[in-house]
Amino acid sequence: MRKIKTQIIKIKHDFIELDKIKTIAHVLKRQGVIAYPTDTFYGLGADCFSSEALRKIHHIKKRKGKKPLSVVISDVEEVKKIVAEIPPLFWSLSRKFWPGPLTIVLKASLLLPEELLGPSRTIGVRLPAVSWLRELIREVQFPLTATSANISGEKEIAHVEKVMEIFSGKVDLIVDGGKTSGTNPSTVLDIITEKPRILREGAVPGEKLREYLAI
Repeated sequence: MRKIKTQIIKIKHDFIELDKIKTIAHVLKRQGVIAYPTDTFYGLGADCFSSEALRKIHHIKKRKGKKPLSVVISDVEEVKKIVAEIPPLFWSLSRKFWPGPLTIVLKASLLLPEELLGPSRTIGVRLPAVSWLRELIREVQFPLTATSANISGEKEIAHVEKVMEIFSGKVDLIVDGGKTSGTNPSTVLDIITEKPRILREGAVPGEKLREYLAI
């Protein structure tokens, strides 16, 4: 992979200046890839509608096979842009657990590129509890990919120094937010089937979901 010049933008916790938002947005609008802090770990972000940007992410992560990339949105209504249908349970879950580390798996819209989706054409969606990130998504006007900033099969990364070590020269921009607070990745809940399934237990305890969903 050709080495590129990686820009570094430093932010303070959940605060970011408007000019920095616009700089990051400019990179994303030009089909660039960024590494950025979330409320769990660092993620790799790109325009979820750009096949070119999505292929870059798969290459950077050294992914083999067809594996979906989750996305983050700026508000609950934005989910309508990327899913084919919204079960009633979605609204109950989003009211209870969003913003926060719960990824909800839904049937994907036909508008989404194949590079984003799994074999069953599903999409994992999350509303993050990070205000500057939601502001960035509003600025670019498309959901961002939120796949973990790591090489496929390796552990998630919370320290920006590790992100820089692995991804400098590979991504267009790194948002330096220091160490993220997450100790677990987001919990992933599939609500497509009649009986919802926890695909990955993480920051939202499975017991809370089992009690809430009676599963």
